[in-house]
This record gives sequence, structure tokens and C-alpha cells, in this order.
Amino acid sequence: MSDVLTQDPPPAGRIADAPLAAALGERYLAYALSTIMARSLPDARDGLKPVHRRLLYAMHQLRLDPAAGFKKCARVVGDVIGKFHPHGDAAVYEALVRLAQDFAARYPLVEGQGNFGNIDGDNAAAMRYTEARMTAVAEKLLAGISEDAVDFRPTYDGEEEEPVVLPAAFPNLLANGASGIAVGMATSIPPHNAAEICAAAAHLIAHPDAATEDLLRLLPGPDFPTGGLLVEDAETIRAAYESGRGSLRLRARWEVEQGKHGTWRVVVTEIPYQTAKARLVEQIAALIEEKKLPLLADLRDESDATLRLVFEPRTRSVDPAMLMETLFRATSLETRVSLNMNVLDGGQTPRVMGLKGLLRAWLDHRHEVLTRRARHRLAAIARRIELLDGYLAVYLNLDEVIHIIRTEDAPRERLMARFDLTETQAEAILNMRLRALRRLEEMEIRKERKALAAEQKDIEALLADPARRWARIGEEVAAIGAEFAKGPLGARRTRIEAAMAPVVVAEEAFVEREPITIVLSEKGWLRAVRGHIADGTELKFKEGDRLRLLLPCETTDRLCLIATNGRAHTLRAADLPRGRGDGQPVRLLAELGNEVDVATLFVWREGGRYLLASSGGRGFVVRGDDLLAEKRTGKQVLNLKPGEEAMICAEIVGDHVAVAGKNRKLLVFPLDQVPEMTRGSGVILQKYRDGGLADLKLFALAEGLSWRLGGKIRTETNLAPWLGARGQAGRAVPAGFPRSGRFE
Repeated sequence: MSDVLTQDPPPAGRIADAPLAAALGERYLAYALSTIMARSLPDARDGLKPVHRRLLYAMHQLRLDPAAGFKKCARVVGDVIGKFHPHGDAAVYEALVRLAQDFAARYPLVEGQGNFGNIDGDNAAAMRYTEARMTAVAEKLLAGISEDAVDFRPTYDGEEEEPVVLPAAFPNLLANGASGIAVGMATSIPPHNAAEICAAAAHLIAHPDAATEDLLRLLPGPDFPTGGLLVEDAETIRAAYESGRGSLRLRARWEVEQGKHGTWRVVVTEIPYQTAKARLVEQIAALIEEKKLPLLADLRDESDATLRLVFEPRTRSVDPAMLMETLFRATSLETRVSLNMNVLDGGQTPRVMGLKGLLRAWLDHRHEVLTRRARHRLAAIARRIELLDGYLAVYLNLDEVIHIIRTEDAPRERLMARFDLTETQAEAILNMRLRALRRLEEMEIRKERKALAAEQKDIEALLADPARRWARIGEEVAAIGAEFAKGPLGARRTRIEAAMAPVVVAEEAFVEREPITIVLSEKGWLRAVRGHIADGTELKFKEGDRLRLLLPCETTDRLCLIATNGRAHTLRAADLPRGRGDGQPVRLLAELGNEVDVATLFVWREGGRYLLASSGGRGFVVRGDDLLAEKRTGKQVLNLKPGEEAMICAEIVGDHVAVAGKNRKLLVFPLDQVPEMTRGSGVILQKYRDGGLADLKLFALAEGLSWRLGGKIRTETNLAPWLGARGQAGRAVPAGFPRSGRFE
């Protein structure tokens, strides 16, 4: 690239020719470097951009410490743009406001008085109305700045000086995070918990070769001021913090509140970081209006000092997890938090650092600050000891000293020659006021000198021993961590959970789901009534008809009907007629054929297995999927012999089968003796000389065999007399077995 910018400017009135590409390239490069280093990227050492650093330093000069009174923000902004930051006052004030917002900064550096905006996204009041002062956290960032802890440089007009970086006793970069867009690069660092940062830093001091996994055990992830749930697996988090780049999923925190009569609502108490609540509410309201959230009926904002968004479901039968999944997919209740830890290192070079690199940059800075402050203190002690030695030299000769001062034309040189003093010592004695002479007590001077000599020795030992310096830094870091582990800022706000299994939002979820009861009459009329009813005493039927079956289910369920001819039919509960009428004949819902009746009707369960049996005592196990039929004509599942009918289809439970014949014989055998088939005649379950199957039941042998007799339940646990192998005739039913031959 040409050196157009480095050449001497042409004399006034002359124009120098230069290649456009070269001149434009150099000027754009200068602009890019200015944007990167002086505006957008934070320093890894104190975590501040220049505007934030200048704000805090201006407030330090104004003595706006936490114990002082507030000053108008306009005064602070005026000092910043007048002395250090020649930019617009609106941008500077916006940066000041952000440092004071507890929903934007995890550890606010500015304490505001007045309207500083809110989580709804409303702007702060004008700077002439608001007031500010520094917080204790900001004070820690500035601690030691007057003790030569950091370098200073001239301000933009050369009239004053400003710090290149702050001493930063507080780990501000990771604690408060940072974001910015420069030319060709950007940064996005989420906030973290200060106590966890200090714990990880202390571990890194003790174990310099620690891996990122070790640090993440102490610093598991971001901790946002607005809380929320971080739903990512450990490997994703580790990879992001190892490389310094990644993306983490953040969700709102919610809970279910139960209401009366089985109603419920979802209450959101925390929303993702940097999400404006008012805009979020508007977004959800617009989606409800556009009918893009069919599971959600209403949204209310009941927030006061605490955040509270109430979501009302369309019906109480909606699954809360599925409702929230639709909201997470369509709204800002779930966001992606970018992790791009691009910062300026100690050499002011942009670099993407991992977690370990950022902690090491802060610790190395603290080591340099400790060393510089120690040397500064050492120099101050040396100067003070020099003065004290001078005081001791003249202590016993005060009258002579006074005489020399009064009579000599050059008292300084005379004192230096008479008492062997340095120029500094002699000047200090000459500058003393008479009233200070009474304080020249030898014991006090010697006591002070002894204490300073001991401190001097300790500091020299500290500077000579790196291990002692790192131990001192470790103590400081531990003290900061202990301080921020308690109080309102201490507790972790963002809960970190493993990545949850995706919630499948089925098509049925958008169908109204509520409890109903299927009513089947003796003459084959089918209908559905709202709710689950225990008996049909209040139900009305056509003249000469009566109740045959009550089947509790939900509107989203599928029903399986087994006809007496062995064919399986599939019905949808939502398609059944509802209301106060008599319903519809089954033959209009499923083509059963002439002289064919309903053998059994049950709720189909996905993944279920069933035992299908005929009146002749034959049967087999069939999977639920093999019973589904897409056509109204159904599908043939059980092949029947002449004179037989399909009779029973019972869901598989337990480990044994009890078969009762019309001949009052009972047989109990293991379920695993019945084969699984997709269709066929099956195998012999019980042998009959005459009659056929009356009923069967699946049960767990350890729990015993139960049946209903009258209004009571009787259980037989000693089933040894009836245990046998499939296909046997069995033995006479036990005493007290129902005369109907059925278990229910």
C-alpha cells in the first residue's frame, strides 16, 4: 500500500495526485482501526470500551463515589465529551444509562436516580432530569488508579490525561459481558456470576494448566440479569468456551398455576436477556390475532415490581409443555445468545479468546497492577523514611536548627553541612511550620520509621518472589468472590439445564382436546357426552333400547371396534355425534355388514398389545398397529370357524391369562404361551367338549385373580388348582364365581 498519508502535505493551493485505490484503502484502514480499538471492542483487562472507561474516570474526578451525593447526568456527560470523548452527547448518555440498568448489566457500575428506562423497552428521561453516582463495583475497577497502577495517555486535545486501562480489581469483562460491532468484526460476551468467575480464576492461579472443562465445573455458563433457562448440553457449552465462539439457547422461565375446576394457566416470571417485554407482548398478541397460536386463548401482563406474564390456554385439556413449545418456536420467549469473545488483548490487538484466555488476561493484568502499586508504595516509603531520618538527625538540636534558620543567609546549605542531610531532608525541615515542632517527638518518629521499614521489607520480598505475588492475587480474588457470593447480586439467576428432548407438536395438538364418554346402546347406537361419567343412570335411550357400554376417553383418541365377524374398524372420538340426541347407528360409522354386531369397543393406545379371542376359545396376541384400518370396511384380523364369533379384545397387562368357559370351567396359564400374530385363527386357549368361551382376563399372578360379585370385589390368590397349560380344559370355577361366567 502506498505511503500517501505519510507524505508531507502539499503547500497551500497545490493538489497532489495519488492513486484512488491506495488513498481510499489507507483511509478506510485508518477508520477501521479507529472503530475497532477506540469504539467497539472491549479491553480484556478491564472489560470496558473507551466510552465506559471515560465515564467512570470522569465520575471519579467528580468524586461521585458510592458515599457521595448524586450529580446531574448532564454534568457527567458534559465532562466526558468536553475532556475525553469528542462525540455526541446522546451516545454518551445512552452508554451511561446502560451502565445503570439492572436488567441490562448484571453488576451495574452506575447508580441512577430518576427514570433510567425499564424492561418494557421505554427510554430513560433526559439527562437534565436524571442523576448518577458510581457503585461499589465501579469503585473496585478504579481502586489504585492514583498509585501508578496503570498507564495514562494525553486526551484528544492534549490538555489532560486519561487512563489507558483501569486497574480492574473486579472481573468486569465476564461479569457484565460486552457487545459491539466494528468494521469486519464483532464481539458478544454474555454476563456471568462474579463469585463463579472468581472461583474459576482462583483455580487457574492454583493450577495454571487447568483445562476448560475444569474451569466450567466452577463457572458453568452465563448468568443473565433477567434470569431465564439456558438449555444446552454440556458439550456445546464446553466447545463454545473452548474456542470463544458459539451459540447458546436461552428460554423464558415458566410454571403452571392451577385454578378452579381443573383449569390452569402458564405464568412466565423471567424472559430472555435483552428482550423488551412490551414488544414481546405485542408480538404474541399479534400472533393470537392472526390465529397462528391456536393453543393459546389469551395473554395478560400482570407485572409490577416483578415480571409476570399470564398465558391462558384455549382449553384445559391442552398440554402445557406443548403450549410452551409452540410459543418458544414462534416468539422471543426463546432466543439464541451469541458467544463471540473477541476482545483487545494487553497489546491492543483484537483476538478471539476462550474462557481460559480471558481469565488469564485479567489475572496477568492484576499481577501487573500489583507490581506497579507495590513499587509505587515502595518509592513513597523510601521518601518518607528519608524525611524521618532527617527529622531524627535534628531532633536533639532544635535550638541550633532554629538559630541557623534565623541567622544564616543560606540555611539549607548550612543544615546540609551541619547535620549531613540531603537536599530533600533539609527542604522538608525548612518547610515545617512552627506548630509542627511540637510533634517532633522521637518515640513517634522512631515508631513510624520502624513500621515503614517493616512494610518496606515485606514489599521488597513480595517483588522478589513471584509465588508470593500470585498468592496475594489469589487472596484478593477470593475476597472479591466471597463478597459477591452473598447479597442480592450473589445468587445465580440463570438456571442451566441439559438440552431437553424436542417436544413433538402433533397435529392432534391443534384439535380441541377434552374428556368425553362414549355411549354404546344394546341396539348399536353410538354417541359421545361431555366429561367422564361413572354410570348411565341419567342417560336416555330410544324406547326398548338400553345401555351396553360406557367408554371414557378424550376427543383426540382413536377407537378400535372389533365386529363379531372378526373385522377391526377404526373410529375417531372427535367424529362421533355429540349432544342430547340418541347418536347414530354404528353401521353408519363403520360398514359392519348384515347380521354383524359389535363384539368389543376400546380406546386404541399407541404401542399397545391386545389378546383377541373368539367364542370357540381360540385366540392370539396382536399389536395395536395391526388393528388400525383406514377404510370404513375395516380389515379382517380374526379368522373364524363356522358358528364362531369374535368376542373379546383385551389389552395386555400382567403375565397370566384366566379363561372361563360356559361350562363353568376355569383355566389359568402363562401369557407367553399365546403367540403374537398379525391375523389368523389363533391357537386353542381352552378346550371345550360343549359350549364355548364365556370370558377371559389378563392379570398378574402375584396379585391374584379378582372378579366382581354383587357390589364387591373378590380376589383369589391360591390359584394352584387352576394353573395349567394353554389348551387344557381347566377345573370347576371357585366358589363364589359369578353365575354369568364373566369376571366383571
